[in-house]
Amino acid sequence: MISEENRERIEKYITGIVNNNECQLYAIFANPDHLHLLVSRSPKMNEQSLSGIIAKSSEKFINDNQLCKCRFQWQNSSSAFSVSKADVDKVCKYILNQPEHHKKQSCLEEYDEFKKFYQRTLLLK
Repeated sequence: MISEENRERIEKYITGIVNNNECQLYAIFANPDHLHLLVSRSPKMNEQSLSGIIAKSSEKFINDNQLCKCRFQWQNSSSAFSVSKADVDKVCKYILNQPEHHKKQSCLEEYDEFKKFYQRTLLLK
C-alpha cells in the first residue's frame, strides 16, 4: 500500500517516467491501492507498453527506496480509457479529487461501474 507520506514522491517519480517516454502527464494521484493518471501518450507507444514501463520502473523505485513496509508490486492488469479534449479538465479534477471520491465509492465499486457503462456504450454501437 502507498502511504500518504510517500505519495507525492512516488507521483513525481512516475511523472518523470511519463515525461522521459515522450508523453505528457495532465494529472496523477496515487491512492493507497491504485493509481489514476491522465496522459497524452506518444504515438510511438501504446497504452499497454506505457503502463508496463510505469509499473516496472515505479515498483523498482518504491522497493529500492523502501517506500512501503512490505515488498511493493502493482497488480498484473490495468485499464485505459480515451478522453475527449473537451473532458480533459473534468477528468483532471476527478483524478485530483480521489481522496474525497473514495470516501463515497470504493475502487472496486467504481471499476465495476466503469465496466458496465463502457459495455453498454459498446453494445449500443
